[in-house]
Amino acid sequence: MSTVSSVKAVSCPNCGTQVEWIEKNEYRPFCSDRCKLIDFGQWATEQHSIAGAPSFPDFEDDDGGIQ
Repeated sequence: MSTVSSVKAVSCPNCGTQVEWIEKNEYRPFCSDRCKLIDFGQWATEQHSIAGAPSFPDFEDDDGGIQ
């Protein structure tokens, strides 16, 4: 009789390593804290972004001053 593992595995978004999607993995979907921080840095420096126009108005007046 064979047993089929019901544990889902996903690829780490940063390095592609297979990661088990289990509660014990505190970094999921990442494989490590390092990959999680690299991804966060890419969002913070706007290397990653969500396509589309911003949904908030600019905070500058036409003359370049701040409102």
